[in-house]
Amino acid sequence: MKRFLQILSVIILQSFITCTALAIDAQTLVEKSFAYIRGKASVSLVQMTIHRPRWERKMVIKAWTKGLKHSLFYIVSPPKDRGNGTLKRGREMWMYNPKVNRVIKVPPSMMAQSWMGSDFSNNDLAKSDSLLTDYTHKIIGTEAMDGKMVYVVESIPKLDAPVIWGMQRLKIREDLIWLEEIFYDENLKPVKMMKTLQIQPMGGKLYPKVWRMQKAGQEAKYTEITYLELEFKKDLPGSLFTITRLRNLRR
Repeated sequence: MKRFLQILSVIILQSFITCTALAIDAQTLVEKSFAYIRGKASVSLVQMTIHRPRWERKMVIKAWTKGLKHSLFYIVSPPKDRGNGTLKRGREMWMYNPKVNRVIKVPPSMMAQSWMGSDFSNNDLAKSDSLLTDYTHKIIGTEAMDGKMVYVVESIPKLDAPVIWGMQRLKIREDLIWLEEIFYDENLKPVKMMKTLQIQPMGGKLYPKVWRMQKAGQEAKYTEITYLELEFKKDLPGSLFTITRLRNLRR
């Protein structure tokens, strides 16, 4: 009996060590993949295509990012939307409408609403590093893709974290390419999924060139983001990510 208890203790200890290692590896994997996608700073030009069964709408957007918290978006075309801008700093977001020449701070009650009629919400844009700070990550499986290992990561929100998702599930390739992100509600039912459709060299490295955001069970409705240009930089001035700059982007 004593020998049995000793063996059982060793098994429990080994299981605890293994689970702890996986948790650490999962956190590191998510952090590195997030940093790979964002870089230290970047300037890009993307085309957003909002697809519906009876119509399709396209926008060209210029975007600047700095670190994990700051982003600035400016709509270049079509002409009717040109000049609209969005600034996010951490969890805060402001939107500029040139037609009324007004900057509006997005309140928490509007963060779940659609951004410019797309399948991306204001919260999707403003979450910044929320996935890194508000969730606990665990590797729950592996797959293979083009000869490379793909890690399946389950992300559970921390207690009292200010998030709207009950769980997220990620697929990250061993070279840090983000392949898929599924968003679940509080009842752990899938709500929507963002998936990488095309990977190409961009900005000096392999990059997910085409992304698709799609609500669960609505295959005919989706929003795609296609990177047209991408340049990673060592840094961008902090003065770029201000309300004053947001208001004057089109000038």
